[in-house]
Formats: sequence, structure tokens, C-alpha cells
Amino acid sequence: MAEDDLKKTVLFDLHLELGAKMVPFAGYEMPVQYPMGVLKEHQHCRAQAGLFDVSHMGQVVLRGDGAAAALESLVPVDVIGLGEGRQRYGFFTNDSGGIEDDLMIANRGDHLFVVVNAACKDADVARMTAALEPKGVTVELIETRALLALQGPGAAAALSALCPDVAGMRFMDVATVTIAGAECWVSRSGYTGEDGFEISVPNGDAVELARALLADETVAPIGLGARDSLRLEAGLCLYGHDISSETTPVDAALTWAIQKVRRSGGAREGGFPGADRILKDLAEGTPVRRVGLQPEGRAPMREGVEIFAEAEGGKAVGRVTSGGFGPTVGGPVAMGYVPSALSEVGTTLFGEVRGKRMPVQVAKLPFVPAGFKR
Repeated sequence: MAEDDLKKTVLFDLHLELGAKMVPFAGYEMPVQYPMGVLKEHQHCRAQAGLFDVSHMGQVVLRGDGAAAALESLVPVDVIGLGEGRQRYGFFTNDSGGIEDDLMIANRGDHLFVVVNAACKDADVARMTAALEPKGVTVELIETRALLALQGPGAAAALSALCPDVAGMRFMDVATVTIAGAECWVSRSGYTGEDGFEISVPNGDAVELARALLADETVAPIGLGARDSLRLEAGLCLYGHDISSETTPVDAALTWAIQKVRRSGGAREGGFPGADRILKDLAEGTPVRRVGLQPEGRAPMREGVEIFAEAEGGKAVGRVTSGGFGPTVGGPVAMGYVPSALSEVGTTLFGEVRGKRMPVQVAKLPFVPAGFKR
């Protein structure tokens, strides 16, 4: 995509003012880092609080009496049982059981609020429109609101200073609150493994809210570079890399997100695309599995590195899907797919980097313990 064709979020000018280095990402010009640099931004978010612009994500509202039941025809998730004021993780699946996108689903009382990935949002809206509107559900892509993420152990204190109501929220709670004079849709969630909040705010109020948060000395702006290393240490998938239309939820070790009611023997068993394949995988397992990978030494193993069972000879048995340096871990970390028979924590495998095979151990995920507010 030509640079002139890239979209800008409403915070674009603020990013430039803050000294951000901008890069193309999912059709938008987005900040990859600020003058603090990726390493220090990562460390700041782990120690205090980081502010991310995630306005490129798709914010979608579903309205209609049967919205929850209708959405269950597209996801292997318990949407009907999702309580008001609560949110949960899910994914769209295809007829072969692959993941078309992962998403967050919130029950906001008179409607469902769905947040999808930026690169998939047009396809996701088309998918939902085709499946849900014949069932009397309206599908609206909200383009009048920005989306901010405040993440880190200091996030609650920083946001509570502007809105005391958020202090009592639990992980995956959602609420409508007023912050800096703006009506905000807030969830206690995020993509770093830390405590934090995601804040949907009207476009006209987004810059003022961002400035109000950044006025707190514990809050720093954080770019896509640190967002990636934070989510990798937290063992969280990046769509198009760790999960795709070719990987099933069982391959991807995301079975925790499929509630019992949608599984074999459950009250609403199946009924979603690829159900036969996914329910079979749940019962019998799959040939491959997403695992954490911890290379020995200091050299990172990045996406695309082939994994071998032996130090010499043989064909590749797996592949790294995300990898880099983990600042909190203090060394390289990665995720990838390996044969299920070789997926036990502690198994030694070998990644081929520049023609040389280096030892890598299957590691427990997440690499850094989650700091969610339960």
C-alpha cells in the first residue's frame, strides 16, 4: 500500500508531537516506538503504565434480540451465557476448523460490542453482516470512536485518578464511565499480560484523554515494537502469525476459550463453522501444537526459523511463528508449532539460524506471569 493510501488514527498528530517513529501497519500509519526506545518502553509498561493507540482495531456493535445466539453460529464460544458487563475472548472459525480472526466479545446490556483485528475487520464485518443480518441482528462498524489501551501495574492508579469508578472493576469487566468529560466504554483487559484497561472514546475526545493520561508521570506512550515483545512474553497470539485460517484452536492451544456448553455433550454443542473438525480435535488431539520456545544462548529465533528434532540430519518438524528478545525474561523467547509428541515442556529441539542448528527448549507459557486483576 502506498504511503499516501495509509489511514491515520485521530492520535496521529499527537504521536508526531511525542516524537514517534511511524510505520505502515494493517493499512495505517502507526507508532512503532517513541524516543524512549522499544526496550525501555517494554520495561516501563512492566513496571509502571504504558499508553497504546489501538484505534486501528475494528469496533463493532451488534444489536437485536437474538444477537448472542446469532453470533454463536460463527464462534465456538458461549455468548448466550456471557453476563451483562462482562467480556470474553473468542475467534471466528472456518469450515475446516481454522481460525479466521480472534476477537473480544462484550455484553453491554442492550447490545454486544465486538473488537476485531485491524487487518481482518472488513472481512469480519462482511462475515457478520452476511450471517447475522438475516437473523434480525444489525451490524455496525463504529468509526466515530478511538481505542486506547492503558497497561501495566500502575494502570489502575493512573486511570482511577481520572475516574475512581474503574478501581473496582475485575479482569474482563466492562463498564460505561465518564473520563475527562467523555463517555468511555472501558474493559479491564489488554494484550500485554499486565493489568490494564482498554478505553473506547469518541474521536473528538481522544486526544484530550490521551494527554490527561500522559500527564501522569507514571504513564508513557508505547509503540508497536514493545507491544509485540510484551504480548510474546505473555504467550499471546498474533493473528496471521501464531494463528491463521490454517490452524485450529486445538493446534493453537486455545481450547480454554471453548466453553463446555459448546463442546461435545454440551447444551449447545457445535453449531459453528468447522465444528466437526474442532470437536474431533478436542477429543483426539492434533498432530501439532503451539508451544513456548526458549533458545539457549543470546541469539533470538525469529518467525520462520525451522525447528528440527535432531542436531544434525532429518527434515524440519516445526517452525517458529513469533520470536525475539524478551526484555523481562532477559533472553530470547519464541512461540511456534511442533509435533504434539515433542511438545512436552523441557523437550530439547533445534532451531536452524543462518545454517547452524542451535538448541531450543520447549517452555511453559506464559514466559512472564500474568498480572490480571481477578
